[in-house]
Amino acid sequence: MNMNNQEKNSYVREHILDALLDMLEDTEITSVVVSNLVRKAGVGRASFYRNYTSVQDVLIQEERRLFSEWHHAYNQIPESERPDFTENLLNFYKSNQRFYLLLYKAGLSSIVRDTILSSMDILESDSNPVAYLKASIAYMIYGWVDEWMKRGMQESGTELVQMIAASQKK
Repeated sequence: MNMNNQEKNSYVREHILDALLDMLEDTEITSVVVSNLVRKAGVGRASFYRNYTSVQDVLIQEERRLFSEWHHAYNQIPESERPDFTENLLNFYKSNQRFYLLLYKAGLSSIVRDTILSSMDILESDSNPVAYLKASIAYMIYGWVDEWMKRGMQESGTELVQMIAASQKK
C-alpha cells in the first residue's frame, strides 16, 4: 500500500500516540524513552523526531488536537441551539477519559490548564477587569477538571455541572 506523506505522518502519529498511552498505563512518563516508544509503535526514530520534540510533546499535540476538534464542532452549532459551554466541554473531556486520566497520572494536567487559558483569548488590549474575569473563568473550569481527573472522572460532564449547581444553592 502506497501512502502519501500526510498519510504516513498520520500513521506515525497515531501509532506513537497509541503506544505511548499503552505504556503510560503502567510506566511513569519519566521512564518512557523514545527508543522504546518507537519500537512499540513500530516506527522509526527519525519519524518520531519529524513529528515531535519529546515524549511530552506527543501528549501536548494530542491535547491541542482534541480540544481544537471539540472547539470547532462546538462553534459550528448555531448559537440559538448551542448547549451549555461548560457542560459540553466537560462531556468532551469525559468522552476522552482514558487520555485525560493518563495525562493526569503523568503529572501533566497543566497541559489542560494551558489549553483552557489559551481558549479564553486573554488579550493585552482587554481591560484589566475583562482579563481578570476571563482568567478566573479559565482557572475555575480547570480547577473542576483537575479535581475531577484526580477523582477518576466518575461522573458525566452533565452530572458534574448539576452537582456544582446544586452545591451553590446550599
